[in-house]
Amino acid sequence: MSHFLLLGADGAVTRAAVEASPAHGLQVAKPTAPLTSRVAYAAAHVVPKIHADNTPGQPADIDWDATLAFRHHVWSWGLGVADAMDTAQRNMGLDPVAVRELIARSAAEARSVGGALVVGVNTDHLEAENVPLAEVTAAYLDQLAFTEDQGAGVVLMASRHLARAASGPDDYRRVYGDVLERAQTPVVLHWLGEAFDPVLRGYFGSTDVGAAASVLIDIIEAHPDKVQGVKMSLLDAASEIAVRERLPHTARMFTGDDFNYVSLIAGDESGAAGSYSDALLGAFAAVAPLASAAIQRLDAGDRAGYQAILGPSEALSRQVFAAPTFFYKTGVAFLSWLNGHQPGFQMVGGLHSARSLPHLSEIVRLANAAGAFEDPELAASRWNAFLNVSGVAA
Repeated sequence: MSHFLLLGADGAVTRAAVEASPAHGLQVAKPTAPLTSRVAYAAAHVVPKIHADNTPGQPADIDWDATLAFRHHVWSWGLGVADAMDTAQRNMGLDPVAVRELIARSAAEARSVGGALVVGVNTDHLEAENVPLAEVTAAYLDQLAFTEDQGAGVVLMASRHLARAASGPDDYRRVYGDVLERAQTPVVLHWLGEAFDPVLRGYFGSTDVGAAASVLIDIIEAHPDKVQGVKMSLLDAASEIAVRERLPHTARMFTGDDFNYVSLIAGDESGAAGSYSDALLGAFAAVAPLASAAIQRLDAGDRAGYQAILGPSEALSRQVFAAPTFFYKTGVAFLSWLNGHQPGFQMVGGLHSARSLPHLSEIVRLANAAGAFEDPELAASRWNAFLNVSGVAA
């Protein structure tokens, strides 16, 4: 049987037998009907051309065939795609021109197959870091209009510009209120924590989660027909549950907690509204077959089956999203490459170099244990060769 080479932080090399992937067994199969018990989106990454100048500071040169094929892979498993989000390297290599092309292309592909799609709307096309609130609002509205013209759903992302310009909670209420008034369809609000982006510390006007949540809820309650839910990405399960319990009945909680999603999505056994979280996760891009199969088990009322399939993936996700968390995109692209969804381990902005070989090796070990490799032999071949050319002897 084939094996994975594993590289420890001390330089020691060990071997792990390739585990059979549940994606090729009866337990994990593509759904034959839409998923019903949870709404689930995988936040997708982008694939650059292998021959492009994928170095820091250079414009993104995207391999559109591979990038869009990955979105079809996600849709084929019954999941929705969340695009042009932080997983797609917004503010970390994906420039504004590439963002717009990504949104337009993904929206066209979604229409072609009836796939669920939401995309990020932000203010990141502004060249200056510090701008007045009126310019923040105008920037949001510019991206909102473009996105709605493409027919895509909207995730109103946390804005660095707003975080810098706001002097207190009322500024968040004002800007979001003005933007929501212009939204043509209900949007998802995104609360992204400082682990993902330190500039966003104190978003919604406070570093106290409860106080910030009150501002968020004020915004939703003032515009109940314009907000379909909240994507909460604080990596704090207790805080998410506390906010989830306070949400108006018109709004869903979409977990963005890549550390604790298994229990948050499962919720309690009542299945009542507000007792569980839906999903909008970068982690689900890395484990789409497992995520789909697990939700299929929830659809069938099999909570134990859900746990058995998805539970082991959480340790893998914790490694991918380990501090510094904003480099998690490297792990998502790495697993995409090992699973055969892109020709090489390259990322825009040179981000493929953001994690060490021992860190990647631990991702391999945990993915193998979780059954996250769709073609384990291919994954082993690619990883072992990658280690060999990096100077690690078998």
